[in-house]
Amino acid sequence: MISRRIFLRDGAFALVSLGFAPSFLARTVLAAGASSRKVLVALFQRGAVDGLNMVIPFGERAYYAARPSIAIARPGSAAGTALDLDGFFGFHPRLAPLKKLYDARQLAVVHACGSPDSTRSHFDAQDYMESATPGVKSTHDGWLNRCLQARQAQDATPFRAVSLTPQLPRSLQGVAPALAMSQISQFGIRADRPVETSFEAQYAQASDVVLHKTGREAFEAIRMLKDADPSRHSPANGAAYPRSPYGDALRQIAQLIKADVGLEVAFTESGQWDHHVNEGSSTGQIANRLDDFGRGLAALATDLGDRMAEVVIVTMSEFGRAVAENGNRRTDHGHGNCMLVIGGPVRGGKVYGRWPGLEPEQRFEGRDLAVTTDFRDVFGEIVVRHLGVANPSRVFPGYAISPAKFVGFLG
Repeated sequence: MISRRIFLRDGAFALVSLGFAPSFLARTVLAAGASSRKVLVALFQRGAVDGLNMVIPFGERAYYAARPSIAIARPGSAAGTALDLDGFFGFHPRLAPLKKLYDARQLAVVHACGSPDSTRSHFDAQDYMESATPGVKSTHDGWLNRCLQARQAQDATPFRAVSLTPQLPRSLQGVAPALAMSQISQFGIRADRPVETSFEAQYAQASDVVLHKTGREAFEAIRMLKDADPSRHSPANGAAYPRSPYGDALRQIAQLIKADVGLEVAFTESGQWDHHVNEGSSTGQIANRLDDFGRGLAALATDLGDRMAEVVIVTMSEFGRAVAENGNRRTDHGHGNCMLVIGGPVRGGKVYGRWPGLEPEQRFEGRDLAVTTDFRDVFGEIVVRHLGVANPSRVFPGYAISPAKFVGFLG
């Protein structure tokens, strides 16, 4: 018989390595099998990506006046110029893999979007975006978790919401079950010796009812993933993921989707976007990061193939960068930014949102791209039109989600 005291003492080698408390599994019902379902993949670009050099307003004179060293040249035949999207906006040249998705009308851009809160603190802005309650620090759960709560599923599995990150992100924290893992292959018992069989037997004999249920469901979850064996799904259709932690996370998300383990919401992140010194333009730091970013997203869409008909990918960053470059050929923390939405249901091939202009008098506080689309309206359009949440008020407390405010990238 195993006591709770022994369980806690030996937890270093007995606990499942998933990044959540055992009480999570006590609230999870393991469904038999999984059916085709709509999936949302959320990608956070942490550090505040320079949206003006990611999706370039090359038709804006003030853009070039403000960035003599780091602006991306207008579209042309020379290498390193912007990739024309609509005659006014263009992709950074390192986003060429995404241009194909844009041309196929599977990728939409929402520009001049972001938070109504004016903070330039990374910590606060990320918290506000992940909680979807700008300016409110007391919100205890994340918007993705509340979305899961709003669309309870009878056939939910332990893999309904998975973050391919070391810790569970703010977006997925809350009462709805969610997992965090760095590697699918490490989902299981962490130990220096085989212990699964012995610990399963001890859990089964536990006198504590809650501990018994937790242990049983933990091993059932391990068995489910073992039987599904996501690792058997190699990248398909010639997809080539970048060899980076970010690329590996996207590859594993595709494996979970193709393994039909019941995934509805996936999350991962890309970092190192806070370019305070020597940001670069068509080459340099931002170019290298965008190369990894774009190739990863394109590989995910290619890998999933026909399954993209039920998948929407959304990218986000806590805020943008200042319009004008500074003396170190860099950009300071800003305000408005751009988001990408990719998927089969997306009305792509278009840059959405009202463009406010970049002249000094048109800028937010005289220095930043103004926000004309609240990021919650981008999230809200996905929650309502893709995930089918009829009453999004519980997902976005204190904010009125209305189709009248949607920009229209989903039908």
